[in-house]
Amino acid sequence: MACFHQIEYRISCHNAPSLTLGGGVDYPDLAVKLISLVMHMRAMKHILTFKAAILLSSVAMMSQTTPLSKCATTSSEIVASYVAGEISLDARRPATEWQSAQSIVFCSDWQGKNPDEQRETKVRVLWSSQTLYLKFECRYRELFLFEDSDSNGRRDHLWDRDVVEAFLQPDPARGHYYREFEVSPNGMWIDLDIFPGGLVDLKSGMKRSVFLDDKGRWAAELSIPMSALTRTFDPTAVWRVNFYRVEGKKEPRAYLAWQPTDTPEPNFHVPAAFGRLRFAAAGEHRP
Repeated sequence: MACFHQIEYRISCHNAPSLTLGGGVDYPDLAVKLISLVMHMRAMKHILTFKAAILLSSVAMMSQTTPLSKCATTSSEIVASYVAGEISLDARRPATEWQSAQSIVFCSDWQGKNPDEQRETKVRVLWSSQTLYLKFECRYRELFLFEDSDSNGRRDHLWDRDVVEAFLQPDPARGHYYREFEVSPNGMWIDLDIFPGGLVDLKSGMKRSVFLDDKGRWAAELSIPMSALTRTFDPTAVWRVNFYRVEGKKEPRAYLAWQPTDTPEPNFHVPAAFGRLRFAAAGEHRP
């Protein structure tokens, strides 16, 4: 960074000679004023030159700024595309309906810093009158997984291993009430009902499909009954939502967030930081 020292101009005129015009008439006051004006103009020239140098330096510094990462968060809204009927989950061979859903992408940490394209996460959402569908597509650097779970795949404390997470808040007026859904690259899952002071198993009836390859990518599809999210589903309502990702065997692990929570230490439970989930009407075109 260029450093500029403060420049101070002092202008003094001592014993300025008089200017004599024709006729032998002296104009001492005019002479002083003219000299003062010339000196002032010279000083202004130096000041303008100095300011121009600062401006050019600033432009040069801006041109050297690191460009925005391709996977940096640029929007605080995700739109769920409408599907008329129910779809089958298949993370290896996704249903064609997913192509109508516009994705959001993130790869920065919970403070919106340190973007890592090798941990890019894409999320898409579909909805029907009965079901909310979520799709995650993830790039990974390493895998850290539990090897044991309940017989149905449920695993407590799943967040202690690699995982994607969705926090859904159908009623934003109830600021500290929301639902949490997690799934790991090997298909383990957990769903929770979060409320002030505690949490309980949601038992939502969520279904999932996962696909993991050896080329640094994995994907997950979830289907969640609307009845587990809200008593009366209103497709014109705007929900609050956030998506997260955890990866790594030891601290500091990668704690990634779609909408940054900006906490000093990693903390995903900040409803005030959630983004918006809007439900597209039937036939609404998504680019």
